[in-house]
Amino acid sequence: MKAYSISDSIYAVHADIETTDLFEGIWPIPQGVSLNSYVVTGEKIALIDLFRDWSDASGQVEKALVSVGLNFGSIDYLILNHLEPDHTGWLREFRERNPRAEILATAKGINLVKSFFHIDQGLRVVRDGDTLDLGHGKILTFFETPNIHWPETMVTWEPLSGTVFSCDAFGSFGALGDRIFDDQFTPEELAFFEKETLRYYANIVSSFSNFVERGIQKLAGLPIKVVAPSHGMIWRKKPQAIIDRYLRYASYAKGPAEKEIAVIWGSMYGNTKQGLDAVIRGIESQGVPYSLHRVPDENVSWVLADAYKSAGLVLAMPTYEYAMFPPMAYVLDIFRRKHIYGKTVLRIGSWGWVGGAKKEYEAAIEGLKWTSHDALEWAGAPGAEDLAALEEAGKKLAQAIKEG
Repeated sequence: MKAYSISDSIYAVHADIETTDLFEGIWPIPQGVSLNSYVVTGEKIALIDLFRDWSDASGQVEKALVSVGLNFGSIDYLILNHLEPDHTGWLREFRERNPRAEILATAKGINLVKSFFHIDQGLRVVRDGDTLDLGHGKILTFFETPNIHWPETMVTWEPLSGTVFSCDAFGSFGALGDRIFDDQFTPEELAFFEKETLRYYANIVSSFSNFVERGIQKLAGLPIKVVAPSHGMIWRKKPQAIIDRYLRYASYAKGPAEKEIAVIWGSMYGNTKQGLDAVIRGIESQGVPYSLHRVPDENVSWVLADAYKSAGLVLAMPTYEYAMFPPMAYVLDIFRRKHIYGKTVLRIGSWGWVGGAKKEYEAAIEGLKWTSHDALEWAGAPGAEDLAALEEAGKKLAQAIKEG
């Protein structure tokens, strides 16, 4: 592992995390994730953002520091843009290695340093517009960007290089390897990272889309040349591309979303699946793109990503013991938590001896501001009339998405 130069005095030092652990204890990362820290050098040296010691992140970052003649003891200032443990979990060990470094964060961030790590010395609160002069013309400016995605978050700005250190903002899943800049990846690799950026946004940030828009608006006057997040690639060729992408993702929270349909389904014995096949025939007749997700076979992380970006949803589930199919109930709970608002939705499903999903379903979606098409339910296997009605329902949903 080595450091990568952003400018003659700024380096990226990152750790690639490749693990079967779940990110935040929820989200799979089969292609890993990067934990990016940054070094800014003047007369004094600042380290921006830390990491948790996950997949030997400390060893990876230390090797990168050594590659440019530094180590953890060289650091004069540790700047914490965000206090979530994936960016601070190694703070106590850092403090033991370097007791003299001053720790800078927002007021709420400093409170978390005290409560999480029981450190109460060598701390400095920084507020919106405050600066840190490192010497040799290197001056860092701090801008508070609360709720991207914790209340204490901020970004750090270095004007000579035009670099914004944005922590979770503009981040992505996916390990980086020995390339870290946007202009070093092939179009196919960039397409992969675009999908992982959407999944990261939907999983981690989507609940805070209003704050994403406010944060980007706050930075709008800066001549940004480099976007340096703490997860994912560093954008130096097309920094506006990732900013625009995040703005587009934020817009999905209130519409319009993409003219696509996310089909989410579960079936116990194939009866609901038969009905769903008819719905899909109706969708396909209108040429509307759709994604297909079976639960619980597929983790909700990918379900959430496609549901978040799609204007339409199909929810296909059987009644299970007088209520919703439990894996679908979990999906809807995640939708509620992640603010999957403003969708046009068709619900279908079979039942055995009696129905019962309707009451629980309506309670689960209350507050999501969905436009619901008439639900279709049937006993056991669908008959010819059921299948005709289901195909027509799929057609009407697709038409509504096209015209919306």
